[in-house]
Amino acid sequence: MALKLAATTMICTFALLLSSSALRGQDQGNTPIFEITPVDSWIKFHVKSSTTIAGKFDKWDAKLTFTSPDETTGVLEIKIDAASVDTGSGLKNGKLKGKDFFNVDENPSISFKSTKFVRTGPNTYEVDGDFTIRGVSNPEKLVLTVSGKGTGSGEIKGTMNFNRKDYGMNKGIPFIKIADHVDVSFHLKGRRVAGPPLAFSLPSNARFMDLQPKFEPLERAALQPD
Repeated sequence: MALKLAATTMICTFALLLSSSALRGQDQGNTPIFEITPVDSWIKFHVKSSTTIAGKFDKWDAKLTFTSPDETTGVLEIKIDAASVDTGSGLKNGKLKGKDFFNVDENPSISFKSTKFVRTGPNTYEVDGDFTIRGVSNPEKLVLTVSGKGTGSGEIKGTMNFNRKDYGMNKGIPFIKIADHVDVSFHLKGRRVAGPPLAFSLPSNARFMDLQPKFEPLERAALQPD
């Protein structure tokens, strides 16, 4: 009896493992999977100051995942190697990597992970998410413009503005006047490598009249009664 019970238990466990694997495979097959191409993409920043403070990051990783073909289920994750900052000046790079700014020795990563996608126009989105720098996290908002929708590949152009003092970057650089707000911009190029295409919906603020065909003046005149 004990052997029979053990055998039955093993069979049931094996069946559950098979079914869960099949479900995972089915879920993955129904989920769009996109791959970001770093060589064709970039992340830059700019700060208003008495001298130019602008640069880019040479090492970073970005992921765009979806839990279904619905475009609003997207999750954008960006992780930046803070020490890869490049302003074109060794002096400025060293200052930004130091304790007063990025503090890369204690906090080597800068990251953003989205929590909500909202479509605001035919090709534009507002993306809420958690931004982390110097080990401090705050909610921030990205504004995205997407091109190539429905083709399986495309580009995402994004901007974000944040206050450096919200993240403990309260000091400046000697003899240089620096603004509090930092402008971040990025350009991501990617393609769908697996799963179905995305299903695009109308933005929530779309008006019915905006969707109606627009006639040329002569066509409208022809429709007027005599």
